Amino acid sequence: MWIASGSGYVTEICAGSGIDWVLLDMEHAPNDIRTTLEQLQVLAGYPEADVVVRPPVADPVVIKQLLDIGAQNIMVPMIDGPEDAAAAVAATRYPPRGIRGVGSALARASRWNRLSDYLVTADDTVSLTVQVETVQALSRLSDIAGVDGVDAVFIGPADLAASMGKLGQPEHPDVVSSIEKAISGIVGCGKVAGVNAFNPELVDRYLAAGVGFVLVGADVALLARGAEQLAARYRKYRP
Repeated sequence: MWIASGSGYVTEICAGSGIDWVLLDMEHAPNDIRTTLEQLQVLAGYPEADVVVRPPVADPVVIKQLLDIGAQNIMVPMIDGPEDAAAAVAATRYPPRGIRGVGSALARASRWNRLSDYLVTADDTVSLTVQVETVQALSRLSDIAGVDGVDAVFIGPADLAASMGKLGQPEHPDVVSSIEKAISGIVGCGKVAGVNAFNPELVDRYLAAGVGFVLVGADVALLARGAEQLAARYRKYRP
């Protein structure tokens, strides 16, 4: 489930629902480092739900801050080529494997240096998912998926549709077909494929194509649609 409300309270409600994983979104949601920290603290009480955090941009400074506050699974948006993917990998690793700044004494991730081996084990506790969201990215998909340190590739249907000239049509047959081919390509490279799909029929199609993880709902969308349905049900009783 997308968690896009920016609310720790809503995050806790969702985390206890039995869902497998949540995505804390900073790209299209009103989250910053402090609200993301609050939600990570809330989610620590619900270990049954895996947590992915998406920064707003592939900025090594933002990624460094997220890792320091305890995010371990990072999803980086708008990766168009292997160079972008390699830069994202470097941002999640300490030297000499990467460029992550060293500040573990100040970091929640190391429990403020209570984890004595944090610096030598941290790289192995981080997973990186890169998002492919454009026609350009799909044309270089195998190169992106082949970058060492990329654990998964997530396809963004909305931006992909826009890139294909079908803005607002993520369920267009051409878009769906491209996503299915991309899933097959990612899996063929030995990496895990992910996608979002709110339509259950598309979820079934993408699972059949080999996708490994799917976003099937969003907290704000569930609230919006539920509120609308409630209002519609009782509007007839207005005087």
